[in-house]
Amino acid sequence: MIHRIYKHKQQIYEYIMFTIASIVMVIGIYFFKFPNHFSFGGVSGLSIVLSELLPQTPGYINLVINIVLLILGFVVFGKNFGVKTTYITLLVSFGPSILEHIQPMDGPLTNQPVLELMFAIALPAFASAVFFNLGASSGGTDIVAMILKKYTKVDIGTALFMSDVFIVISACLVFNVETGLFSLVGLLAKSLVVDETIENINLAKYFTIICN
Repeated sequence: MIHRIYKHKQQIYEYIMFTIASIVMVIGIYFFKFPNHFSFGGVSGLSIVLSELLPQTPGYINLVINIVLLILGFVVFGKNFGVKTTYITLLVSFGPSILEHIQPMDGPLTNQPVLELMFAIALPAFASAVFFNLGASSGGTDIVAMILKKYTKVDIGTALFMSDVFIVISACLVFNVETGLFSLVGLLAKSLVVDETIENINLAKYFTIICN
């Protein structure tokens, strides 16, 4: 009985954290990545590039791609597909699309691209670290990685990194070199911020006092 209550409380805590982290990620993507065309990796980065080539907004493209990948995940994995990942994917997918209607953005918040790049890296990276630490993910390209892991012997980390590099190169061609370089910096910094955040979340300190 006590174990069931504890497990129920733990699940509530996890979903509260998932919701908060998803909101943080959506803020980072919508207010900082989208307006500046920072295209470093993942579905959101691909959406930014495609929005310049297609008559659709980044939020709408992000929503469509994530939902397609979510459906693909259920087709491939069936009931074994994670409920946590599904919940987070839906929040992160619909969030930017909803904000496009509530708070339309016609340009960056400031005229300081480096400052905005820092937020575009830090907010989604912090959210991803929370997800990973609680045994979940934000879906998107993570679903592609799960499928690759199941059916191939491809080095998933290398495959995803190469796809991210491709998106960055595309940003150079579609936008300009400056945007591409900012995106490259974001790509390199993102993984470092995620690792550092996870390490700090799990950090424990103790003191050993030796005396007579």
